[in-house]
Amino acid sequence: MDFQGTWETMVLSLLAFLPKLIVALITFVLGLIAAGPAARWTKVHAAKKIDNEDIVQLLCRLTRIAVIVTTSIVALEQVNFNVTGFLAGLGVAGLTIGFALQDITKNFVAGVLLLIRQPFRVGNAVSIAGHAGTVQQINTRDTVLRTWDGEVVILPNIEVFTKPIINYTQARRRRRTIMIGLGYGQDARRAMALFEETLRNLPGVLPEPAPTLQAEALGDSAITLAARFWVDPHASDPFEVHSNAILALDAAAEREGIELPYPIQEVIWKPPDRDEVQA
Repeated sequence: MDFQGTWETMVLSLLAFLPKLIVALITFVLGLIAAGPAARWTKVHAAKKIDNEDIVQLLCRLTRIAVIVTTSIVALEQVNFNVTGFLAGLGVAGLTIGFALQDITKNFVAGVLLLIRQPFRVGNAVSIAGHAGTVQQINTRDTVLRTWDGEVVILPNIEVFTKPIINYTQARRRRRTIMIGLGYGQDARRAMALFEETLRNLPGVLPEPAPTLQAEALGDSAITLAARFWVDPHASDPFEVHSNAILALDAAAEREGIELPYPIQEVIWKPPDRDEVQA
């Protein structure tokens, strides 16, 4: 065997390959270096048109990844790497992995769509999939809520994206409803006028739409009245106004001698439905 000839061939091949390897390494290093400035450039220009910090950060990450991936492909081509065949194989592998990790993929895509559509933002008061509270974080995989009771709820983004979302913060007006039992034999119209006037004069209750009193049902021992009024959540605390309304209605009934079969403090109340939130 001609060891000298084989050695010379290897050396010549290495010398011929070395420049390509150097160019590939330089291209890859330049890509790593350029990824940072490219991401910062994207952040500066995106921040001028997009006021959502989460979307801006997502664009920065995508820009960084795109620069690194592109320069890596160019570097591999310099050393005669079969990029086309590699990408084809990667596509088949990616399809297989995608089936295995489809839940993670769904949550990621849903997270990106939530960041783009912005049905809510960090700090908004919302109700999602039966959980009500304040939005703490919006990640690419999940959304974090802190409920009114202080509990932390982590919701997968696919659950958030496919379920009804109530954004209380975006509503300029929220309607409150108090159910009142009025004893039989009482002057219902007089009581309704009194309660309506009481609500009109209550601080925090909006004059428009005006408070209303309506008879809802005939019970075993009382006529059920529904007192409805609107509150601006940006100007007043709806829970505080609701509480003051209950106390004011109870005081008005006692002052005018209107008998209630059960205490007004035991009124039936629930958070407003979606059709009760008027933007």
